[in-house]
Amino acid sequence: MSESPEIPPAVLGEWWAPFGDYLERERRYSGYTVRNYRQAFDDFYRWLEGAGWWGRGLDALGSREMRDFVIEAQRRFDRRTLHNHASGLRTFFKYWMRHGKLRRNPLAGVPLPKLEKRLPKFLTEEQVKLLLSGPQRLLENGSLDAPTAWRDRLAMELLYGGGLRVSELVGLRYGAIDFESGVARVLGKGRKERLCPLGRVALAVAAKFRDEFARRPAPTSPVVTNADGGAMTIRAVQLMLKRYLALAGLPLDLTPHKLRHSYATHLLNAGADLRLVQELLGHAQLATTQVYTHVSVARLKEIYAKAHPRA
Repeated sequence: MSESPEIPPAVLGEWWAPFGDYLERERRYSGYTVRNYRQAFDDFYRWLEGAGWWGRGLDALGSREMRDFVIEAQRRFDRRTLHNHASGLRTFFKYWMRHGKLRRNPLAGVPLPKLEKRLPKFLTEEQVKLLLSGPQRLLENGSLDAPTAWRDRLAMELLYGGGLRVSELVGLRYGAIDFESGVARVLGKGRKERLCPLGRVALAVAAKFRDEFARRPAPTSPVVTNADGGAMTIRAVQLMLKRYLALAGLPLDLTPHKLRHSYATHLLNAGADLRLVQELLGHAQLATTQVYTHVSVARLKEIYAKAHPRA
């Protein structure tokens, strides 16, 4: 399809609006997830419209049509994006089945291309130290003012020291941190709350920023702020990190989430229990956490290959 037609308001009102409201209000999905599901719906609608299927109704779709959709979608998306879209569409179909507008899920049993197994990227402990030293280095050479330098260091210390997702970082409020115990109450995926030890260094940086630079350190005030005192956006954190990656000579495609990967990997490398790391990360399934054991094993094998005379 060469064009991307606008989705008619009537279609959005009938099929997307109730579903989107359900995702936000009942499932409490993040704005990022809801946006991805909306993109999946929009793409699916345009494919159906272009193929002449929308007018026949969704109940007319079968596995053959959905296989055609998957094959055609592979030309536009990589495999991981396709899997994410399929997940959104499955949730969409199940929602409308429960509400009586669909008799069956047309994606049921339709195979998807296999995902390539990718181990999460992470930084070594030395790379993390170099990255986290960036704000202080810029402050000392006069390239950065003190409030910004300490704010940037705080953001990175919390991402690494607490293993926070970037959405959890920007949503963190002072009232959620117990400075005495060094633990923060974090609102994670699905609005599930968990307790995160922040670590001695991250806690000290948070206390210094609160006492010396925060405009309004009230319980409801954001911990990581922009120049106006409001919460930093996810995009602003991403751009901030790139500045320090460049300063440290590290790949610019490393995201804030890679600090969370590094946090988990370093814990396991130091002998932390897998189930403890699962709890600290807020993973619902142990299998999600187990990918970090693969990273650790890969690292051990690399060290063995370099160090052992019979390797």
